[in-house]
Amino acid sequence: MSKCSSLISTKFVKNIAFLQYNFKNYISFCCAAQALNTSESENESTHLQEHTKVVDLHQKMQNYANLGHIKKAVQVLYSMNFDSSKNPNVCNFNALLKCYLRSKDVNFIELFEVYYCMKKFGPYPNALTYNVLLNGMISLGRLKDGIFLVEEMCRSGFMPSFSMLSRLFKSAWKLGSLLDGLSLLKMMLRLSYFPSEHSLRMMILALSKCKLVGESYFLFLVLLEKRCYDGAYSYNPIVWALCKSRRSSLALAFIGFVKKKGCMPSVCSYTALIYGLCEERLWDEAFSCLKGMERDGCDPNVRTYTIMIKFLCDDGKVDKAFSLLETMERKGCTADMLTYNVLLRELCRQDKSIEVIDLVQIIDQKGYSPDQHTHAAIAGGMLKCGKIEIAHKFLLDTIKRGLGIDAVIYNMYLQSLCCQNRSTEAFSLVKRMERIGLTPTNVSYNIILKGLLMEKDLDEVLEFFDRIDWASGGPDNFSFNTILSVACKQGNSAMVQRIMNRMEYEGIMLDIVDYTCMIQYFCKVGKLQESLELLKSMINRGHIPSIVTFNTLINELCKSRLLETAEKIFKHLKVFGILPDVITYNILLRASIIEGNNFLVDQLSREMYSQKVKPDVVTYGCFILAFCREGKIFDAFELLHQMVEYGITPNTGMYNMILEAMLKRENFWEIVLLLKNMVVDGCEPNEKSYLILTHAISKGWMKCYPEAGKLLLRVIHGKNYKR
Repeated sequence: MSKCSSLISTKFVKNIAFLQYNFKNYISFCCAAQALNTSESENESTHLQEHTKVVDLHQKMQNYANLGHIKKAVQVLYSMNFDSSKNPNVCNFNALLKCYLRSKDVNFIELFEVYYCMKKFGPYPNALTYNVLLNGMISLGRLKDGIFLVEEMCRSGFMPSFSMLSRLFKSAWKLGSLLDGLSLLKMMLRLSYFPSEHSLRMMILALSKCKLVGESYFLFLVLLEKRCYDGAYSYNPIVWALCKSRRSSLALAFIGFVKKKGCMPSVCSYTALIYGLCEERLWDEAFSCLKGMERDGCDPNVRTYTIMIKFLCDDGKVDKAFSLLETMERKGCTADMLTYNVLLRELCRQDKSIEVIDLVQIIDQKGYSPDQHTHAAIAGGMLKCGKIEIAHKFLLDTIKRGLGIDAVIYNMYLQSLCCQNRSTEAFSLVKRMERIGLTPTNVSYNIILKGLLMEKDLDEVLEFFDRIDWASGGPDNFSFNTILSVACKQGNSAMVQRIMNRMEYEGIMLDIVDYTCMIQYFCKVGKLQESLELLKSMINRGHIPSIVTFNTLINELCKSRLLETAEKIFKHLKVFGILPDVITYNILLRASIIEGNNFLVDQLSREMYSQKVKPDVVTYGCFILAFCREGKIFDAFELLHQMVEYGITPNTGMYNMILEAMLKRENFWEIVLLLKNMVVDGCEPNEKSYLILTHAISKGWMKCYPEAGKLLLRVIHGKNYKR
């Protein structure tokens, strides 16, 4: 038992010792675990505090960015990292930029400062950075900044997405930034992206409306290459743009090109061609085009015929217009009220009262009711032919009876008053427009402005200008054009400066008309260099000068005997896609004849013929002057007869040129014949004729025929032309 007891006690002691040992270890482990748990808890608490602080700072950064305070947002972004060796990463900046671009108060200078700092100091922008910035630029309408970022993106080795470039491209033509749109398109094509056909067609339409035909043609070729063009719908805007800019020969060539590509012209294509040919008064070609249209299976519609009738009326060929009306109705195309209104207007302009009554009866028989456009057509015709009082009574009666009154009719009534020097009365009547439910427009006030300029001086007109209750948009370009034109023609420097200051105050930018007026002003005051600089500035600002602008400058240069400079400008017209008109040729022809530059006269004559520019009475006058200066009186006479054959009536000035040439050569009997021809052609000697004859006698040019000279003087003197 003792043996067992000792054995038990030994085991017990060992167990106790083991337990003690393990207990000590357990106690140590527990203490260590407790210490470890305490340390982990402290670390977790610290990390939690840090995380909470970072979240708070992140929220603060977003709030600053959303409020438009980008600099404060960047400062907070850098304070979010407590380890000074660790800077914000690109994701942090992308989040900041995204919030900032959503704010309503974006400072683009500060925005791009942040972008440049990222490029210079890091973190370097990634693809997402550029996408965030591009989305912001598109939504904020910053097209040019968007294009810049696309270029930056490409330079940084990233490829912009198709959807991003497509959005920029659509924004370009919607905002009217056509040249930017073209640069984007070229960029897309380089990246093998192709915009939607709809976007391209809309771009072609927008470019064509701005007469950027070369660019429109480029887009059409892109469509053609991808075989995505939708027939004539794609190229008709180009045809219209060419024809409206008096380049119908190019339009014909373009139609021939698309025909070869298997696309047949539509009725709209032919109508555009007819419009262009008629506007250039190429009547034979226009009627030939009408026949060709029918041969190709395109029946002319009412719009086609009405366009031809309108231009025939504008050219005074009302008989041919009625003949075309008969052809139109014979072929089953019914004329509408617009067609009849065009004819009525021309009949009134030519003072053909009986024909007007007959046409009104025809309109009534066809079941049409005269509308406000009919009244406007009749009144407009009367005003154009100088029947101011009759037009005034007609319009007053129309207004009193309330026959389809609109702003156009009332504005014509105001015009009839202004033509009778009753502009002040017209201004007082503007208030009556509101009583009958019509709101005066800028057109109403511009009509009165034009009338006042004929009655009062510029200072009084500007005082009136300040009293006008303009529409919400304020005065427009035409309002300033009217006043600026008069000030520039007068060479009134102080007034020109006043008007320019007022335009700047109203936020009105110079348009083509303003630039043309200013060029005329600089030429008038002898500042030709400034006028050339202004032309250059005009082009650099994206304004395409009109033929009127060039004619103004060329005319002033020729007056200053700078024919060589004028010729250089003339040769550059085609660079801008502008074709010279008969006025351009007349200016240069006269200057060349006066300076004795026969080579240029011959060159201009040939070019007029090749370009099918129809000579007018001024052109014939230039050639008669040339013949008279060279002593070719017989050729000058022949030219007079040729004019009559072509339906152009000679004027007294032409006869005076021949009279002076004859007197220098003492051709007495030819003078008698000349005076007879003057009477036959409906021209009578005027004061200039009397002065020429008096000068000839004083110089002794008629010393061989003294009695004859006195007789001629008495004949012309009998017309009461005295010095």
